Amino acid sequence: MDARRIVVTAVDGDGRSVFADDTEIEALTLAASPGSGFYRLWGWDGPATAPNDGARPDGHTFFPPNQGARWLITVFPPDDAAPGGEIDMEAALAEAEEKMPDTGRWMEPDEPGMHTTETIDFGLVLDGEVELELDDGAKVHLRPGDGVVQNGTRHAWRNPFGRPCTMAFVLIGADRAG
Repeated sequence: MDARRIVVTAVDGDGRSVFADDTEIEALTLAASPGSGFYRLWGWDGPATAPNDGARPDGHTFFPPNQGARWLITVFPPDDAAPGGEIDMEAALAEAEEKMPDTGRWMEPDEPGMHTTETIDFGLVLDGEVELELDDGAKVHLRPGDGVVQNGTRHAWRNPFGRPCTMAFVLIGADRAG
């Protein structure tokens, strides 16, 4: 997968705006999901402050804690790109945990793709098409330019459309209501 470029601005010691970083971000890929890609562009784990020095903040887990945030680009491969045969779910979850820490506690191995996080997610389809499926089986078809606000609900992303779908997401950590 192609890398994604991230340019970061900051304020220097004299109070001037500067370019602090210009970096290529490689995709995280998973053997159990050929063609998928997860670009973790930016994120933090506590209250944000601005302006700052532009240093990459620590964001230890893939999904943010309360008051944290993540900015991601995700590539969803077509459903028919899934590997044939039985998937070693234990190995798949271990790989995901290694590359995307803390994802295991949110994902549902008995219903692949289904997950519920304590986040409010803003998603935008950049290319391709995808379906957002909720826990009752309800689905919505999303196309380029369509946005979605995912309010901490149980859901899965499905791609029955025969070509990859690329989406941009901002995930904001939240307290679970109730």
